[in-house]
Amino acid sequence: MNAKWCRHKLDMISFLGALLLAIVFATPSFAHWADLAVAEIVIGKTQTQITLTIPTGLIALADDNHDSQLSEVEFHTHQAELKAFLGDNLRLTDGKGNRGALTIKPSETAILPLTIQGNASSHSTLLLTYTWSLPTPGLTINYDLFLPGVSTARCLATILQAGESQTFVFTPENRRFSLIHDSVWQQTWSFMLLGIEHILTGYDHIVFLLSLLIMGNGLSYLFKVVTAFTLSHSVALALAVLNIVTLPVRLVESAIALTIIYVASENLWQKNLQWRWLLTFCFGLIHGLGFAGILKGINIPQSNLALSLVSFNVGVEIGQVVIVASAFFLLRNLHRYSWELTFRRLVSACIIAVGLFWFVQRAFLG
Repeated sequence: MNAKWCRHKLDMISFLGALLLAIVFATPSFAHWADLAVAEIVIGKTQTQITLTIPTGLIALADDNHDSQLSEVEFHTHQAELKAFLGDNLRLTDGKGNRGALTIKPSETAILPLTIQGNASSHSTLLLTYTWSLPTPGLTINYDLFLPGVSTARCLATILQAGESQTFVFTPENRRFSLIHDSVWQQTWSFMLLGIEHILTGYDHIVFLLSLLIMGNGLSYLFKVVTAFTLSHSVALALAVLNIVTLPVRLVESAIALTIIYVASENLWQKNLQWRWLLTFCFGLIHGLGFAGILKGINIPQSNLALSLVSFNVGVEIGQVVIVASAFFLLRNLHRYSWELTFRRLVSACIIAVGLFWFVQRAFLG
């Protein structure tokens, strides 16, 4: 009996430790914009131009005054180094494996999404031109411009060729785009990965789900609240991406923090959770608007919008299944122990503290 008690006490401590780690490393989801790069890629017969806006930290070798901006003087001083660095980390090859000859110059026109143009002081924009002597069928783009150790780093690319456009998301796990392969599948896969990454690094959404699941109440409760959350955030995501519903980012992010505070507080005083699914549906609408932030920042062509939206949402659902299954596995046997209620309330209290921190940060300090 003592051995079992010690083992389960250790499980409890481990769970709380994981929660505290989430609190320590939790950051607002919009902070990921600092790791974002954006590229507009125009493909011609013998020449491809890329307008590339990237975090200046990637090219810190040229940022002599450490102001996170690449000046014209700094560019010309370090032009050869920049060309070598970019040539090695953003490689364009034709169907025979021949690299294009690269020229670079600064660009005054940044292509950051409207949602973050006001916070673009940490980014710089360059115009890269790749040239071949002969037409280039089967172009392949290899993108390696990621900040080391930053899992949320990504490049949102719009690719234009012969009057047609498509979108692609380069990530540390998805670095290659090829015109030889099925572009529809590549786009689907890239947006699905983006959806998975977005929820697995969206600590506020994870904590909200935990606040719903920590009180247990069986599989029926689990099914109702997860289904309600899935349906509502999917609807809100679509409405936001289609610009039918538009709200300020700060308002949405602050409201998400309030949903976390409310649900966790309700865990402390509300015994009857029969209608929790309805509350979850309403709050899921707010979280769906939060999910939409990343997609609204991408210039997705209308012809690709439906595919991108569905693929992203599928990715979000896959990530959500992972989170819910993990939480259910950890919490499934709590009802066997006398300290169950104390534990659930302690976790809820921790969640309230996290929610309050996020609310103050987003509403007043963001």
